[in-house]
Amino acid sequence: MKKLSKIKILSLVLFLLSIQLIGQQRNYTILISFDAFRWDYPDRGLTPNLDFIKENGVHALSLQPCFPSKTFPNHYSIATGMYPENHGIIANSFTNPFNNLKYSLYDSTAKDNAIWYKGEAIWETAKRQGVISASYFWPGSELNINYRRPDYSKKFIYTTPYDDRINGVLEWLQLPYDDRPNLIMVYFDATDTSGHHYGPNSIEVNQSIAMQDSLIGKLFSGLKELNLTDSTNVIMLSDHGMTELSPDRVINIDKLLAGFQFKSSDKGTMMFIYPDEAEKNIVYQRLKDSEINYKTYWKKDLPDYLHYKDNPFVADIVLIAELGYSLFDGKDLENYSKKFPLGNHGYDPSNIDMHGIFYAIGPDFKSGYTCGTLNNIDIYPLLAKILRIFPNNNIDGKLERIEFLLK
Repeated sequence: MKKLSKIKILSLVLFLLSIQLIGQQRNYTILISFDAFRWDYPDRGLTPNLDFIKENGVHALSLQPCFPSKTFPNHYSIATGMYPENHGIIANSFTNPFNNLKYSLYDSTAKDNAIWYKGEAIWETAKRQGVISASYFWPGSELNINYRRPDYSKKFIYTTPYDDRINGVLEWLQLPYDDRPNLIMVYFDATDTSGHHYGPNSIEVNQSIAMQDSLIGKLFSGLKELNLTDSTNVIMLSDHGMTELSPDRVINIDKLLAGFQFKSSDKGTMMFIYPDEAEKNIVYQRLKDSEINYKTYWKKDLPDYLHYKDNPFVADIVLIAELGYSLFDGKDLENYSKKFPLGNHGYDPSNIDMHGIFYAIGPDFKSGYTCGTLNNIDIYPLLAKILRIFPNNNIDGKLERIEFLLK
């Protein structure tokens, strides 16, 4: 009789444990970024697949980027849950003033040097806890240290067809069960490229919107064929938006600082100014007195809401252009004399034109739920929650601001 009771107790314990394990089942999660896909692009009637997600999943009014609202800083903020001042990628190009090393998006050796990247990306957090991840061109995922990369990754090749990226995702999901990534992050650049060249209200951008939306349909069809629809979360977002430019709205920094010796880095929507030390105060005052369609800041006086002054690589003098205006030097203007860019991003993220999209559907998300603006630094703790892993503690994102999207 006692032996039978022990068997019953053991059976009950095993049953309860099995329920707990089922409750902790880890679904697949695919995170897709459409670069510069502005928050209101879906209102153009070109996105039936995003419309489907909105109706059957969750959708936010917009996704607010960090400052500067540029590609690498914000993709790494999404990946780490940190403001750029804390994760280190503060601009597309900047200089370490202590050793004069330069970071540039356009220098692959510098771009992939892990020394610049602070914090812990979600794929690193996952790897530490035994969860497999993959990246197809996600910015910041190609660092030169193996343990800081996802388990599977593709080195960025600009000419890779977009269909190949979707096929690559589906191939990863057909690996043997124990080898499959639970987190897959994918990057597409079409709306960014066409937005810069032709402007956000162009026919070319509309074509990019429709084409990228069709890729979502291709992904959904592939998941259905693999019988993975009910066990896969799909999150669609963008790093920032886009606004129109004009060659009539240009601030020529060389003219403003004629007669001064200075260097600069980054351009367009913001600029770091490095004058000779002896002329620093005079240069600042010249820029301050000339303020029209831009703002001049001492680093220490940058607005708190930008979360940008607590990084040692931010220059002492920072210029920020007003929406739609461009900060260029004479060489830039010479290069753009034949073809001026008609769209850009990087401005103050409180401008709604800089906001991106957030859509999600899958077993972990509510259905038919719409909310207001979300912050992109909160994506990291959301992913950690979905993946059933413990997030890095040293982050700026907050789960409590976004977990209401989950069931």
